[in-house]
Amino acid sequence: MRLYLMRHGVAIERDDPDCPPEAERFLTPKGIERTREAAEGLAEMGVAPAILLTSPYVRAVQTGEIFCEVLGIDSKNLHATDALKPEAKPAKIAEELGRLSFDEAICFGHAPHLDDFIAYALRASAPITTLKKAGVACLEMQTVSPPLGQLRWLLTPKLLRNWGS
Repeated sequence: MRLYLMRHGVAIERDDPDCPPEAERFLTPKGIERTREAAEGLAEMGVAPAILLTSPYVRAVQTGEIFCEVLGIDSKNLHATDALKPEAKPAKIAEELGRLSFDEAICFGHAPHLDDFIAYALRASAPITTLKKAGVACLEMQTVSPPLGQLRWLLTPKLLRNWGS
């Protein structure tokens, strides 16, 4: 089973006077553009998940919607879950995925939460990755609950934007 983990794109800064509450922070125009370009790179790579999960926070949902648009996937297939909220324990992601059957899935979430899950799935004692905004990690999962996987690759948004160029 292949699992992709994508961090949300560039969002409005917390210190911006127009910044809404944390759960409502949204992607900036630059964040939308760079996320779209990263999603285009994933499309060029042939990423085609059947399962799409997102944090319910606005910036993660927007990231997932952009991904769906670029890949021609109906955004109704994007499902929000509390397991991808920044404060959730990594085990919650494994529990959520364990209830599903898939060959390929993608989760849209936050740092350091996704990095914590990667460490948990690899059975590392501490995080070994630092996902950039709109960056993606790919894990090959032997099992999802309990999680046991191998890190196949980790791509920065810049590499994704330049994929196929």
